[in-house]
Amino acid sequence: MHIDQLTLKNYRNYPELTLAFENRVNVILGENAQGKTNLMEAVYVLAMAKSHRTPRDKELIRWDQQFAKVEGHLTNRNGPLHMEVVFSNKGKKVKLNHIEKKRLSDYIGSCNIVMFAPEDLTLVKGSPQIRRRFLDMEMGQIHSIYLYHLSQYHKVLKQRNQWLKDIQQKKVKADPAMLEVMTDQLLHSAAHVITKRYAFLEKLQTWAQPIHYEISRGRENLKVAYNPSCNVSDDMDLSTMLIALKEEYEKVQEREMQRGTTLIGPHRDDLSFFVNERDIQTYGSQGQQRTTALSLKLAEIELIKEKTGEYPILLLDDVLSELDDHRQTHLLNTIKGKVQTFVTTTSVEGIDHDMLKEADTFYVEEGMIQKKG
Repeated sequence: MHIDQLTLKNYRNYPELTLAFENRVNVILGENAQGKTNLMEAVYVLAMAKSHRTPRDKELIRWDQQFAKVEGHLTNRNGPLHMEVVFSNKGKKVKLNHIEKKRLSDYIGSCNIVMFAPEDLTLVKGSPQIRRRFLDMEMGQIHSIYLYHLSQYHKVLKQRNQWLKDIQQKKVKADPAMLEVMTDQLLHSAAHVITKRYAFLEKLQTWAQPIHYEISRGRENLKVAYNPSCNVSDDMDLSTMLIALKEEYEKVQEREMQRGTTLIGPHRDDLSFFVNERDIQTYGSQGQQRTTALSLKLAEIELIKEKTGEYPILLLDDVLSELDDHRQTHLLNTIKGKVQTFVTTTSVEGIDHDMLKEADTFYVEEGMIQKKG
């Protein structure tokens, strides 16, 4: 899969822009605050119909404009593909091959991407929210049914939290029957989300373990573990998971009404990473944590290829300068000749790799982009 052409209209600091790309490495070069990351974000938005930088779609619309549009002509294993995302004050619309899709789950997954940015290096050490977002982004691309159940879960969760908050603030009376109905709706989606997360992580570890072993020069063995917020396990099938979750929600029901929020479920779950049986969140060096993050990102690429039959598009946003020579080389050797890659950087000095010498280079300055040569 690769992008042949990207068109932006009223997007961030780009009034209008059309760029053609080859199926190779594309280096986006320029000083900070010129629009490099905005361009990278636009590719992400084309695939995911949302930004990785802000939850507010209106921020993507250029100042004093009514709408923003990101449009892409792509080629995948089935042939040409046209994708389009439009943001306006009325919301957003997505189109595949010029046909509007009412559900995002029918759109996301058409273009698979893996993004690696400096904040991803905090995947191990950062907040649980970062790790859940990592899971949801990758799983949503390759499992549309996962995206559906996750969306349903958050929809009911929002309603349930509001109702619990109203009980806490004595705006409504506690109604056990109403709580049971909302809980049943919630745990049905929760069971699907959790079982699919367990299955995904098992497959991800299968790819990440040998990659990590190789990057660490045979010294480290990586293990990824799912940490549910309640008493469930990976050996439960869906029906067993539903029974277990119902029991867990019943245990915390009184506390939830007192606290005014849902205390357990996929929105509270987390991941742990172990290197040679030691929890590297607590005991790992920065080098081990970065190797783990890199291993997971490279594993994502291979997992998407296994699931979809083609490699995703890779976005490297100012991340190469954050990696030492050994990790840089491993990353670039792994993707060479396989993955269309977009690299943003302020300078290619110090990055000595044949792949970058053969890359197409684009210079960005104040929202204007020119291709070298």
